[in-house]
Amino acid sequence: MGRFSRDQGPVQRTRLNHLIRITPVRVIGPDDEQIGVIETPDAIRMATEKGLDLVEISADARPPVCKIMDYGKFKYEQSQKARKTRAASKSTEMKELRLGRSVKIDPHDVQVRIDQARRFLMHGHKVMVTQRFKGREIAHREIGLRNLKEVADQLADIAKVEQTPRWMGKQASILLAPDKPKIEAIKRRLDKEKAAKIAAGLKVEEEKTLEALEAEVAAQQAAEGPDEDDGADEAAVQSSGQKGSGPKT
Repeated sequence: MGRFSRDQGPVQRTRLNHLIRITPVRVIGPDDEQIGVIETPDAIRMATEKGLDLVEISADARPPVCKIMDYGKFKYEQSQKARKTRAASKSTEMKELRLGRSVKIDPHDVQVRIDQARRFLMHGHKVMVTQRFKGREIAHREIGLRNLKEVADQLADIAKVEQTPRWMGKQASILLAPDKPKIEAIKRRLDKEKAAKIAAGLKVEEEKTLEALEAEVAAQQAAEGPDEDDGADEAAVQSSGQKGSGPKT
């Protein structure tokens, strides 16, 4: 097999400085000004005097078009743009947070889930918040619904309720979607506050990465464990009641 497979063309490499063999070339300056058609050695010397590179940006044109630029900086900016494009094109993921295994979840634990949901929403992800009911708690649905409402209310500054409580067995879920205009406004405010702290020489707390947040939630849910077989518990209660009842004498 040759160097390249059939469905792959040769790797296109950007030519710069002395790798540019054709002369003359049309040159664009570092501020996008048109310099004109000049001999390649002269163009390279012009770029070198400015501490920059001569980069071929249109090899198929005649004469080829080259630009004087900081190639290292250009490559970095291109990689950043590509990363942002990939992040933007990636479909929005949905994260799930559970309010414990029971409606009797501690208020502190509810707040932990709210803080986690806030960070997911700020990263642009939808969040499904699920309230589970243990045993006969299902008879008091209003308690679990109150917990879900508290979560939605506390996140109303950055999220919209895309799905009101939806029931599936002994659990109810709401779906929160990021409110992009509100989130962008908050991000701008936080950036200003961060810049002010840096200017004042104050310590800026590092934000937890999305990967660390996901690991934290996964460990949290693993510790909670799967749903209990509540049906078995109820069957046991009924069986106990039947054994205790018999024909009266």
